Amino acid sequence: MSNIKALNWRYATKKFNDNKILSEEKIRVLKQAFNLTATSYGLQPLKMLIISNKETQKQLKEFSFNQNQVDTASHVLVICIENKVDEEFIKNYFKRVKHVRETPEEILKPFHDFLVDDFKTKEVEEIESWAINQAYLALGTLLTVCAAEEIDACPMEGFEPEKYDEFLKLHDRNLRSVLVLPVGYRAEDDMFSKFKKVRRPLDEVIIEFD
Repeated sequence: MSNIKALNWRYATKKFNDNKILSEEKIRVLKQAFNLTATSYGLQPLKMLIISNKETQKQLKEFSFNQNQVDTASHVLVICIENKVDEEFIKNYFKRVKHVRETPEEILKPFHDFLVDDFKTKEVEEIESWAINQAYLALGTLLTVCAAEEIDACPMEGFEPEKYDEFLKLHDRNLRSVLVLPVGYRAEDDMFSKFKKVRRPLDEVIIEFD
């Protein structure tokens, strides 16, 4: 499909076919898409859980206001933010840059020092808000790739993060859940898949600025 056709095909899936499971290849694509998403400074203050255990999905449904997508989807992706983005976290990023690109230390040092100093001045809440913004960037990437791959998905903010965190023991991993994305294949009788998209006209949302 073309990109625009794929985005027209995409919708927030209301009912999954619980007998159809995503292949390992499709999951591999989603893993790579998540890892390749844009993030501020390239720091990637994110991790993603991929859940396919049906008993776990049933439990998570209770913490998702009983939305059926959570336990009928092939997999449930949980996008999390790192609870601690500190000097060590930033240093590790620059170590990767140096290793992958073989960039000399003298070139990296000014930017490294800037980020370390900048994050030291930020309040915890400010860093948390920044990290959450990165999670939404990742969600956008995943939704677009899902459309291109003809994978159905339903982005969800409607869940209880604290209960997810406790049940999945995310605190032990220094993580906090932010977004949930059930993925799989739509059910044939999901009437929402047949609805036309409702969007504002292009001339209302696009400004051609000279």
